[in-house]
Amino acid sequence: MKVLLSWLQEFAPDIGGDPEDLAETLSDLGLAVEELAQVGGGLDGIVVAEVLATRPHPDADRIQLVDVDAGDGEGVQVCCGAFNMAVGDRVPLATVGTTMPNGLEIARRKMRGQWSNGMLCSGAEIGLGDDHEGIVLLDRDVSLGAPVAEALGITPDVLFDLEVNPNRPDAMSVMGVARDLAARLGVPFTIPVPQVAETKQPAAGRASVDIAAPDLCGRFAVRVLDGVPSGPSPRWMANRLLAVGQRPINAVVDLSNYVMFELGQPNHTYDLDLVPDGALGVRMAREGERLTTLDGAERTLTEADGVIVNREDEPIGLAGVMGGASTEISDGTGAVLLEAAWWDPMTIARTARRLGLRSEASARFERGTDPDIIPLALDRFAELAAALGATTATGMVDATGHRPPSITVAVRPRRVNAVLGTALSTEDMADALAPIGFDCRPDDAGEGLQVTIPSWRPDSATEIDVIEEVGRMHGFSRIARTVPVTTQAGTLTPRQQDRRRIRALLGGMGLSEAMPLPFLAPGDLDRAGLGADGITVTNPLVAEESVMRTSLRPGLLRAVAYNAARRTTGVSLFEIGRVHRDGGGELPVEEEHLAVVLAGREAPAATALWRRLARHLNVARPQVVNGEVAGLHPVRSGRVLADGRPVGSLGEIDPQVLDAYEIGERVAWLEVDLDALLGADRGLAPYRTPSRYPSSDVDLAFVVPDDVAADEVAATIADAGGDLLASVALFDVFRSEQLGDDRRSLAFTLRFEAPDRTLQDAEVATSRQACIDAVTAAHGAVLRG
Repeated sequence: MKVLLSWLQEFAPDIGGDPEDLAETLSDLGLAVEELAQVGGGLDGIVVAEVLATRPHPDADRIQLVDVDAGDGEGVQVCCGAFNMAVGDRVPLATVGTTMPNGLEIARRKMRGQWSNGMLCSGAEIGLGDDHEGIVLLDRDVSLGAPVAEALGITPDVLFDLEVNPNRPDAMSVMGVARDLAARLGVPFTIPVPQVAETKQPAAGRASVDIAAPDLCGRFAVRVLDGVPSGPSPRWMANRLLAVGQRPINAVVDLSNYVMFELGQPNHTYDLDLVPDGALGVRMAREGERLTTLDGAERTLTEADGVIVNREDEPIGLAGVMGGASTEISDGTGAVLLEAAWWDPMTIARTARRLGLRSEASARFERGTDPDIIPLALDRFAELAAALGATTATGMVDATGHRPPSITVAVRPRRVNAVLGTALSTEDMADALAPIGFDCRPDDAGEGLQVTIPSWRPDSATEIDVIEEVGRMHGFSRIARTVPVTTQAGTLTPRQQDRRRIRALLGGMGLSEAMPLPFLAPGDLDRAGLGADGITVTNPLVAEESVMRTSLRPGLLRAVAYNAARRTTGVSLFEIGRVHRDGGGELPVEEEHLAVVLAGREAPAATALWRRLARHLNVARPQVVNGEVAGLHPVRSGRVLADGRPVGSLGEIDPQVLDAYEIGERVAWLEVDLDALLGADRGLAPYRTPSRYPSSDVDLAFVVPDDVAADEVAATIADAGGDLLASVALFDVFRSEQLGDDRRSLAFTLRFEAPDRTLQDAEVATSRQACIDAVTAAHGAVLRG
């Protein structure tokens, strides 16, 4: 939102001082100044010149040679890249030796072998907007050689480019910005009352309004004007519109835009002769109804769109977004129907977004406009039009629907000071709010305030909104910075502590944490060997992210494939993330999982990592049970249990899945449900006094059937080893044709030690044999030599 200082001063003449200080004040009010520019100055040396002749540049297609007369009767040649002027046009000429507002010095120079004696200026080059496309064309009655600032009525001014957040619809106007700034500076703010000379003919006899959709339209008012000119708008108005980034078009359009920027109320004009009996209606569109808008496009409407219709119930405008082509103003227009309305913000926002028609008007309507300002906006348009020769019929036709209600909020001074960190009195708060239109009166108890929200602030509806306004007007920069005091120290929940412990463990083991996208493309689950039962999002941002994941596997395998494609193999990654599955209820079931992928590793690596994780978390009775798992190798996979309950799976990724991801190495996999794992019996970490005496290590390898889990063998060894067995660890799994297709060798390291002595060979041999006997008896195992 761009505003000129001179425009602000029309509402608060005493606004002044250093522009930099004003910019700081605006920013402190929440209207951040993104750019501050001095405009209208630095035009010395730019004069009015007449185009005498144009001809092509002999050596450049995009440049033409223009002969101009700057008032001395002698033509000079200028090279120009614009082609919008003709012989007889009067244009701005920056003469040789001129320093332009942007610091460019004009000198006589050659361009592709042709001399250029100055520069013809676009609007952007002399501070009139951002248009670089064409040369400014001046009125043909301006004097040759006259300073261009005098010819265009340009005076020095200050332009503020403000960032207006969506919660400040009132600041989408010059008036709204002036109100805030005047309140902070403590200077008077007044809204000039338009002076409208009306004819004796009443508007009610020439126009009518019917609102059939009161929830859509809270107020709809019209005035009738005759003799509105179709030519250009006054130079002073065009200059202001250019300064705020709006290109002048013609008198009617410029009047409409000027009033919208000044007061924040969009308006629309209809050719009264094209509206039968001047009858306008408001209703919701019918499904599939069509309307050709002012841009010439035919729009297909839905029941969610609002329309303005004529006497025949035919749509002639898209409510709050764009008018219809059938009633467009033209050079032959005699009488004009001027309309201003209040529209439901959400309806306008949905329509504008669906049709891609967001405009300055729809941007204001979807934030919320002031229904009470409609008569002022219509009168202001009529006043400006009268200066151009238009006349206005007596009165206005004003219809109402369901207007937004007036809101009164109870405000507790103690709460205000607690939130802001201030010590303001009730009177201080009322004094801060009154200048911006918040009506304050004491409550019945005399301890707080009853604050009535003004109609131009639809963003404010609760006590905290009023507190924010007190803070803005008091000045957030004036509030001392303090550290909140609390008797409760911050701490991590047990779940947060567990997550940190898991991350610390895996990071210490050399794994890197990955964060793949939480959404998948259709087919990703099937590609990873999982059931294609993911929940589909109805409104995804992109189709490639439309399925909610049921496992962390697809994202981590995609990460491994990405690294492998760039010749980085053997990566070790983990992720802690959410998965979703259909639980049969109204909402999906959400679970938190931990997944680990070890590229270039085999199933035992996943088993070892699971055991390390279980020990780290003090999980009771961690186990691995052999069995097929979808997407994992059929004979190198299994389920992991904690305290006898399944909590996840591990193994190697199925070769077919690896081929689908174009991964050329074996990949170990572990995925556990953290909700189930951390909810299992964990107890306290067992403490054992370390022995000061030497230990003895014994390696045993047993040939067992494939259906015998290594965990079962290890548990049997632990029971048989008695008190002298300090630990047992699997260190090798071996298969060969000699062992048989359905058998494998499991090799364990057994560590024997005593807390009070060095073990004798006989003691170690006895315990070793007890372990061998127990395994062969319990599992049909054979000891390998």
